[in-house]
Amino acid sequence: MLHKSLIAAAVALAAVAATPVHAQIKIGVVTSSTGPVSLVGIPQKNTVPLLPTKAGDLKIEYISLDDASDPTKSVTEVKKLISEYNVDAIIGPSGSPNAMGVISFAAEAGVPMLAPVGTAAVVLPMTEQKKWVFKTTQNDDLIAKALVEQMVRTKVKTVGFMTINDPFGENWGKVFTELAAKNNIKIVANERYQRTDTSVTAQTLKIMAANPDAVLVAAPGAATVLPQTTLFDQGYKGKMYQTHGAALPAFLQLGKNKVEGTILAASLMLVLPEIFDGNPSKKVATDYIDAYKKMYGSVPATFGANVYDAGLLLQQAIPTAAKKGKPGTKEFRAALRDALENTKELVGTQGVYNMSAADHSGFDERGRELITVKNGNWTLLK
Repeated sequence: MLHKSLIAAAVALAAVAATPVHAQIKIGVVTSSTGPVSLVGIPQKNTVPLLPTKAGDLKIEYISLDDASDPTKSVTEVKKLISEYNVDAIIGPSGSPNAMGVISFAAEAGVPMLAPVGTAAVVLPMTEQKKWVFKTTQNDDLIAKALVEQMVRTKVKTVGFMTINDPFGENWGKVFTELAAKNNIKIVANERYQRTDTSVTAQTLKIMAANPDAVLVAAPGAATVLPQTTLFDQGYKGKMYQTHGAALPAFLQLGKNKVEGTILAASLMLVLPEIFDGNPSKKVATDYIDAYKKMYGSVPATFGANVYDAGLLLQQAIPTAAKKGKPGTKEFRAALRDALENTKELVGTQGVYNMSAADHSGFDERGRELITVKNGNWTLLK
């Protein structure tokens, strides 16, 4: 009897051993859901429960942490995700300075990082460290080209330029200055301000004195509003341009009638009802917005979509990487990086991704629309 019992136990163990083990992927998420960047970080944090929980046969677990908009805390949280949670990839952080500050740690650990931030400086110029970073927003040059082309069409000759004093503003300064020069547009005033400033009167008075045909504000989140409302209060009557950093409901809510007529290039999500049904991203964006509204009762800012697209990118890349390494290992993470870099025609909420060794953002013209503010709402610029 004992012999038969041992045989039965052995058969049972063999059956268990033969059962496929579904490995679990751990993905870390760092957002600025509190602090000055919270208008960006809250929709990103809220999006985490909507991310894919499976990639092929593999289950995905997300560990979500808040850096309180503090670049120093971003470093602490990223290190924690790498050393304590042994994550296979990181989504975040929310702010451009925060993301720039953690690249070296992700690269050193060999952990792919999907940065949902504005500045192209996280992926350009490409370096050994930045090859571990993938950016889920449109690069600055793609947005800037659309704005400059619109300026040229409408005979804008002089521009006042006002940027946030951080990596987002620095890269926009470089990109826009070059494009303006190529198109014979003169920058007659060039001012900087801090994200936490409560007054920009000194800077806007200099812009007013230069009397430009148009003003471009380059900043992300709530920081987009103050320069424009200040210029309005000072009586500026020229055209106002913003980058995709202004693509959030709070821009309309805080700016009210003072941002009427603003022109920006940004995601189709802002004007989804006006997008033709054949656009490949319309269904993906609609599904994301519907799921977000069902969970939170409000429409997400496009910043949340940047995290959602990161989840889609990882969901596609993970099964390919799993063929070359076991989750939780350096081999798997290196293969995951390679798979992300070879993403082709992945439809996201804001456009279609085609990554390469030279392009870790992957958007083309399908990732932007020219949009204006009309009667307090976003509308396609006709």
